Amino acid sequence: MDLNYLLHRHQVSLMRAHDGATSEARCAHRGLALGYRERIAALRETMGVTTMTLDRVS
Repeated sequence: MDLNYLLHRHQVSLMRAHDGATSEARCAHRGLALGYRERIAALRETMGVTTMTLDRVS
């Protein structure tokens, strides 16, 4: 699966979880976001990509 696709779907799920019309919709989209997060982490691991951290620039 393409990493960019998963990142996009994760972001969309987060936005829909925030804007959901009902608590059920928000919960469903949070669940989808969690699933995408797990798939992203697994794919990054197979690619040898480490977690990015950003240092604060003063």
